Amino acid sequence: MSFSSLQRKAYIQNLKTENFDLLVIGGGITGAGIALDAAVRGLKVALVEKNDFASGTSSRSTKLIHGGLRYLKQLEVKLVREVGKERATVYNNAPHVVIPEKMLLPIVKKGSLGKYSSSLGLYVYDRLADVEKKERRKMMSRSETIKKEPLLRRDILLGGGLYIEYRSDDARLVIENMKAAVERGATCLNYAQLKECTRTDGKVSGAIIQDGLTGESFEVKAKTIINAAGPWVDDVRKKEGSLQGKHLLLTKGVHIVVSKSRLPLNASVYFDVSTDNRMIFAIPRGKVVYIGTTDTVYPKDQDVNFPFADMEDATYILKAANFMFPEANLTIEDIESTWAGLRPLIYEEGKDPSEVSRKDEIFITDSKLISIAGGKLTGYRKMAERAVDEAFEQLKHIDGRKHVKCTTKKVTLSGGDLKGHSGVVQFVKYLQAQYPDFAPESIEELVYKYGTSADEILDAAKKVDTEDNLLLAEMDYCIEEESVVSVSDFLIRRTGRLFFDRPSLADKYKMIHEYISEKCGHTKEISDQQLAMFEKEYFGVVAFKSLIK
Repeated sequence: MSFSSLQRKAYIQNLKTENFDLLVIGGGITGAGIALDAAVRGLKVALVEKNDFASGTSSRSTKLIHGGLRYLKQLEVKLVREVGKERATVYNNAPHVVIPEKMLLPIVKKGSLGKYSSSLGLYVYDRLADVEKKERRKMMSRSETIKKEPLLRRDILLGGGLYIEYRSDDARLVIENMKAAVERGATCLNYAQLKECTRTDGKVSGAIIQDGLTGESFEVKAKTIINAAGPWVDDVRKKEGSLQGKHLLLTKGVHIVVSKSRLPLNASVYFDVSTDNRMIFAIPRGKVVYIGTTDTVYPKDQDVNFPFADMEDATYILKAANFMFPEANLTIEDIESTWAGLRPLIYEEGKDPSEVSRKDEIFITDSKLISIAGGKLTGYRKMAERAVDEAFEQLKHIDGRKHVKCTTKKVTLSGGDLKGHSGVVQFVKYLQAQYPDFAPESIEELVYKYGTSADEILDAAKKVDTEDNLLLAEMDYCIEEESVVSVSDFLIRRTGRLFFDRPSLADKYKMIHEYISEKCGHTKEISDQQLAMFEKEYFGVVAFKSLIK
């Protein structure tokens, strides 16, 4: 089955006429992981997402596949062990979008971790996560730490620890999971909103879905339903009529992006915030460095679809960064872009946002709607496994289905058929030799987005004699192979350009919008809506719009 937005009508027809074993509500990382797991186990799977795939939390994280070192301080040993081990699995399955990254932990006076506790914590972290011996933590003296990162504040520096994490492109990880599910027969549709669940004999048996592009409503029939809607999990539960017991606590995490010329870090740094007991990351990526995150309760009366960074968020992050890297003297004017995401945590009475557990939980209603919430990006595969296990438990009673074990630990994601990071590097060099007319850095960027599929994009671009041939080929690929229907899909979720290369978009985004809109055959009304939505993000990348030039 293809995954082209040009085949959207055929997918909708399939949703209308097939009887599915499982319907997944939500197209973020958890939903995508569930769709893949269930398809691999032989279930007939449908997935619907009310906006674009990964448009919620799953494109707005810290973009790390990490074990959560700080959760050791909260004694969440089981969580750290599971997600720590999952890091290696996710890396092995998608080495083009999960990249090994040495993380520097500065040890400072009056910091949250001293020399002994840092060494012990990193030692335990490595053991819980089964980190290979050559990649285990290295404790460094003050002088060694300064040599590793000269921008660190020296008057409080005592030493440092170096340990392994993995930098990722969260939205690309979603898409590669989704493509792998589609390759195995799943029907996945974006811009398809749940209106209500249908029931038979008191049990959920499908859903009424509305096409966000045409307004058409249709029924999808399914024996089981998993609600993996992230921050909207409670909304789905309300529509099903059974919001009982535990509920979500939404907290906002904000990141800011500055030019690497303003903060020329040599290494990724995980450092203490001087004003509270939190720690945040500063991570170099290409021409920029992104810094975050915050952890504040998101008010219930604010728009869940469109969280923004505000002045308080930005000031907090800038103050923390300037404390640890005083020579930078970063100001509001240095912020090139931001993003804000919402964590769908399980509410716990009396706990501050940073203290609330990141473990996932499953809720099952009387009508057998399965909902899953909480968790971390790194642990998405295990979350999917647990949710699909519950679906099999229901299918056993519905049609006598025998349980099939999860095997996604060994499933290579779309584009990831490369042997680790060294394989990715070798593939980049191979393509650079094969396509000498394209800039080497452009080829490298394509591989770290699309993996082995980069070859297809480059081959198509070679056949187009225009200045923007590579951009046009990339757009065509994303429309025909990744269900892109709007400029936002392409510039935010598929390529990350809005976050990491915003200055380059000023004279490009309207051309990109027009190209995608025309190719997808959108009406003027839909086209105008899509342009307005992108410009809302583009000009509102920070809530303090007057700072955007």
